[in-house]
Formats: sequence, C-alpha cells, structure tokens
Amino acid sequence: MKKYTLGNSKEGILLMFPEKSIKTVLVGEKKIAVVRIGLDFYSFQSQCPHRGASLINGNINSSREIICPLHEYRFDLEFGYVRAGSCPNLEIYPATLTEMGLEITLP
Repeated sequence: MKKYTLGNSKEGILLMFPEKSIKTVLVGEKKIAVVRIGLDFYSFQSQCPHRGASLINGNINSSREIICPLHEYRFDLEFGYVRAGSCPNLEIYPATLTEMGLEITLP
C-alpha cells in the first residue's frame, strides 16, 4: 500500500473539494474520484464496475451512496458495496483529512 497526500493544508483541501462535488484526481498513476460530505472524504474508482460509465457525473444521495448515471446502480461510499444493481463492488481507497492535506491510500 502507498499513501499519497493531496494539497498542503486542511483549509486548501476543503476549498478544493466543494460539498458533494465529485472530482477526478490523479494519484500516482491512477485516476480516481473524490467526494467530500461534511468533513468526510471518500475516494473510489472513477468508473462504474458494471459498464465503465464515468462516476464523475453520478449523484450522491442522503445515504452516502453514489448513483451511476448510466443504469442508476448505487454503491456505498464507505465500503464500496453495491446496494442496487448486479455487478462487482466499487473499489474504494481510504481517504483521511489531516492538517497537511488529504491522505489517500492505494493498494
């Protein structure tokens, strides 16, 4: 596992990631998606494991699930479990907000 840090301050990260706005970031050589809900951050694969649709255009619901824009499959943001639909779970990556930025751990 390898840790990466985005930004250089907590305040900068909060400005970089508006509430419930899904953004794509390049971490190492991997393109992933990141979303902030309050002070919680979730990072996950940027494409749906079902048909490869971009999750950047997905929606976040009140249950902290991302909804794929193609077939409306739903995935739990904390663990990646598929909640609606029939496909593999979403690959997630631990993300932690620190005073030094956003730490993301990739396998």
